[in-house]
Amino acid sequence: MAGGAVLVGQSSGKPYGNPLRKGFIQREYLWAFMLVTSLFFLWGFAYGLLDVLNKHFQNTLGITKLQSTGLQVAYFGIGYFAYSPLAGEIMKRRGYKFTIIMGLGLYSLGAILFWPVAKFSVNTTNPHGIFGGFVVCTAVIACGLATLEVAANSYVSVMPPHQVANFRLQFSQSFNGVASFSGPLIASKYFFSDGNSNNLTNVQWVYLAVSGMGLLVATAFIFSKLPEVSEEALQAEAEALADAQGHDTQASKPFYRQYRAITGFVAQFLYVGAQVTIGSFFLNYSHENAGIADSRGSQLLSYGLITFTVARFIGTALLSVIAAPVILAVYAFACIILALMIGSLHGMSGVICLIIIMFFESIMYPVIFVLGTTGMGRHTRRAASLLVMGVSGGAVFPPIQGAIADKFDTRTSYYLVVPCFVYICGWAIYIWNKDGRRWTAGGGEIEREVEAASGGVIPPAHVGLSYTGHQENYESSIKEDVTEVEKV
Repeated sequence: MAGGAVLVGQSSGKPYGNPLRKGFIQREYLWAFMLVTSLFFLWGFAYGLLDVLNKHFQNTLGITKLQSTGLQVAYFGIGYFAYSPLAGEIMKRRGYKFTIIMGLGLYSLGAILFWPVAKFSVNTTNPHGIFGGFVVCTAVIACGLATLEVAANSYVSVMPPHQVANFRLQFSQSFNGVASFSGPLIASKYFFSDGNSNNLTNVQWVYLAVSGMGLLVATAFIFSKLPEVSEEALQAEAEALADAQGHDTQASKPFYRQYRAITGFVAQFLYVGAQVTIGSFFLNYSHENAGIADSRGSQLLSYGLITFTVARFIGTALLSVIAAPVILAVYAFACIILALMIGSLHGMSGVICLIIIMFFESIMYPVIFVLGTTGMGRHTRRAASLLVMGVSGGAVFPPIQGAIADKFDTRTSYYLVVPCFVYICGWAIYIWNKDGRRWTAGGGEIEREVEAASGGVIPPAHVGLSYTGHQENYESSIKEDVTEVEKV
């Protein structure tokens, strides 16, 4: 069975249909879905501030473009590359709720630490030491955000009904975009205004507010019931559906043979590396290439992120009718063309292309995540941590781009992202071919195979809740469904 069987169908032989009409979340998961979606807003806000702080620290602390990328190295290298595997193992042992609360705690702690570092920055004689303090704070926040991403992306993906995981995760990720453009808007007012353009005083107050927001959401999780989606249930479902066809599921193989997840990790690594470089040097590009002041450039960056957010909602609608690999391939190809134009054009036209490319970046992270973790069964949480670990691309590419920008110019450095989008386009075509070359959204290849094997009857969907004492009943019901299919 291609990709293994995590997906399950409904009682008819038809595809799931348009999720806008059918519904994309079950009633018992609605409150949990709303809470988890709020997490996407939190890390979108933190990321939106990061790109602006990059340039603000260059102005106030006198550091180079290359040195300023230390923020990205801490954020994506320490937080996502080093800490994501640990978060995945904690989630595997302790569940989604514990992992989310732990992530919120780290997120709030890192934000609180910004306050003393900003206080010490006043009249400092050691600007590089102050910048090092901000790098440490950023690393703590990133460990919290990496933990939240491992848990939240995975949880939203495995919630039933599974057929619309792409649509549901894209919808949740849209709120990440809503938060991301508010960061540069706040920065244009509080970081680059006349009274604060050369100091870090307002940084402390912004991050204290961020910390308070994180603690508030953590409190809501502590007092809320969060249904756990069991990996054992997903694995049992995968094996039951595979047995109906008479061969082994991909999910039964060891993790090092889960090529879908491994190649998805590479795609995610390259995508985030490209996205971060595009955002990190936006202000440098707009200033050098079009003579735009930083305050105005920060506003333009917020417009680009608004474009990114609107595109996510548009992408959510498109995913209800068009197959996800098809959209991913088309969007990646558009990014290739735009990246070449950004590296070639001078003046405002290059800045406009820089804003437009954010439109086509919009759907990539959630689509790559779902396509890379589909069919993992008992490997689902480990695959989720691997895909989130791919975010560490944001630590690798900015220093390379910074070195190119310092050696040549910022405009030339944007050619760096072209091969990233080439790989993503090729990977999308590979997944499209692997999943049966479908052009439209709906039932997956797995559902069509089971339908063919069972004479047109697909076992009804089950929710794998890992409440104590219910696992045996769940597995028993799955076996009964398979028996019924075999009789047909």
